[in-house]
Amino acid sequence: MHKRRKNIAIIEPSDIIYEGLFNLIIKNIQNSNIHRIDGINDLQDSEYEFSLVIINPKCVENRLKEFIKLKKYHHNALWIGLVYSYIEDDVLQKFNQIFKITEPIDNLLNIINSNIDYDDKKQNKELSDREIDVLKLLTQGLSNKEIADKLFISTHTVISHRKNIVEKTGIKSLPGLTIYAISKNITSINQSFN
Repeated sequence: MHKRRKNIAIIEPSDIIYEGLFNLIIKNIQNSNIHRIDGINDLQDSEYEFSLVIINPKCVENRLKEFIKLKKYHHNALWIGLVYSYIEDDVLQKFNQIFKITEPIDNLLNIINSNIDYDDKKQNKELSDREIDVLKLLTQGLSNKEIADKLFISTHTVISHRKNIVEKTGIKSLPGLTIYAISKNITSINQSFN
């Protein structure tokens, strides 16, 4: 079966970081077209439908209203914030995923690979393996920070997984998610209430 090529936008002012991302993605992610976009205004005017947007959060730091409109315009895209300097939490929370430049490269590739077919996964409504791991730990009463420490991921990634779990299940409350996890044999009553 032939997969449709996915468009990936990179909004990054640094030529060195852009080139590194470009080469990393080209070598490791199949069926992708990479587009360098100068800024969020250019993304709005683009003729392409993007599956993924990797963006330096500094590019939207003082333009959050425009950024939120842009996310609605490209509603099928996943937004990854590429962080290598201090960014306020209210800005970081606007992204689906956060990747710190000090993290191992494999972490970024895993984020991209797990999200490149995001549209298909959303339609499937099946939780990914990592989302199941997060859900299990949530039902045990762990905080986002504790889950992040156990799974060796960032707190922002845990929050993104939680958002995806809520989107896919349609359940927002922790008791509701616990009942869902028990009914799907993701966890047991004994594991959830220990």
